[in-house]
Amino acid sequence: MKALPALVVDVVAVVVFAILGRSSHDEADTFLGVLGTAWPFLAGAVIGHAVCQVVAGLRGDPTGWRPGLAVWAGTLVLGMLLRVASGDTAAWSFVIVASIVLAVFLLGWRTVLRLIRRARTRSTASV
Repeated sequence: MKALPALVVDVVAVVVFAILGRSSHDEADTFLGVLGTAWPFLAGAVIGHAVCQVVAGLRGDPTGWRPGLAVWAGTLVLGMLLRVASGDTAAWSFVIVASIVLAVFLLGWRTVLRLIRRARTRSTASV
């Protein structure tokens, strides 16, 4: 169950990615519109999490860098493949922007969490 909070944060990050993308192209931010944009990437993120669970087992830390990279790769690669398979486009410029934004979102919160944990450990050790 340790993976559930990480999955929730990643799902929120992917939904924010979809909302920002739709907003930048002046598309309506309706629930169905956002879901239509986000679903391939959400599926990729869920599959990435599942792969992490199988490989690392239930003892692995889903907030670490390795799981984060696996989730990012799954979200990006599977998301793009599902997007194209469903009849949408994936121009190289979109792939590059999506790569960067998803990396910032999916790896960024893990980095912040790691820095917070490190600061807490240092402050506890110094007391």
